[in-house]
Amino acid sequence: MLAPIASTSNETKPMTRVNIKAIGSAFALGGLLLAGCNQYNGPVENFTDTPTSGAISISVDETFEPILKSQIDTFQKLYPSARITATYKPEEEVMQDLLANKIRVAVVSRQLNATEQAEFDRLKIVPRTARLATDGLAIVVHPSNPDSLLTVSKLRDIFTGKTQEWAQVSGKQGLGSINVVFDTNHSSTTRYVQDSLTRGSALTKRVFAAKSNPALLDYVATHPNAIGIIGVNWISDRDDAEVQGFLKKVRIVGISAQPNPQSSDDYLQPYQAYLALKTYPLRREVYLISREARAGLGTGFASFAAGNKGQLIVLKSGLVPATGQMRIIDTNKR
Repeated sequence: MLAPIASTSNETKPMTRVNIKAIGSAFALGGLLLAGCNQYNGPVENFTDTPTSGAISISVDETFEPILKSQIDTFQKLYPSARITATYKPEEEVMQDLLANKIRVAVVSRQLNATEQAEFDRLKIVPRTARLATDGLAIVVHPSNPDSLLTVSKLRDIFTGKTQEWAQVSGKQGLGSINVVFDTNHSSTTRYVQDSLTRGSALTKRVFAAKSNPALLDYVATHPNAIGIIGVNWISDRDDAEVQGFLKKVRIVGISAQPNPQSSDDYLQPYQAYLALKTYPLRREVYLISREARAGLGTGFASFAAGNKGQLIVLKSGLVPATGQMRIIDTNKR
């Protein structure tokens, strides 16, 4: 069941196969080893956790649930005395948790805005932000949909309601009205579309929230007239059985930033290489934000995620690590 969302052509030709390898990289911790002089103005607590032991809660933008589960599972295997309880929810709720001191670490796709920074300034807390990865947003349609190539401008027309019928996209009849589907209300995906794609224009009236990312994929898989937008994180690790299942149910659209593409090669899907080269147009960054004013478990986990082992997990997932040298290999060359 979809809920109304709150407002704040041709087949793709086989693309050049590319592979990304990490080479001899030393990962920076991004300033997450916090200065001990930061003041903590929250409730008086008997802190017993260390960077590798104890228990804390963190909140994560649910768009990044797969990659954060991998990070947390690996961290806890390396440090059995550590217990990190992650709650996955819309970005707006994650930031509310951080401001309300319900958590020490947030994982979101943006840095603090002016209002949030002002609140931390009032509390005399110096939050630390580190970039974890480069993510992208994938456009997905039903496998029967012939419109698997879209320009950014056509996509903008669909999301604003200027284009309301699939017949307006390529002239092909049969699919009827376009239903635009997001993951949840108040999600980072919705914000990204309104900030970067529609540029402040109102969303189409035929826009809905599926209540979760898997539910979005299921809806698109069963409704030929639907178009969804989802974090690449959910479909990027092609070694994962669940991801393989998702990819069998939907078609990923090739997107071109060019207003008048000359060939299907101008349309890109959100592969890791195109995210790294910054040629795929729908990209965004993933950040860890910590309010921890001492070297506790939040600091330890954030440093792990931004460090060597955590960044290798990012690489394996199909996203682009925030730090470290990378090499892109064209495997079609002879």
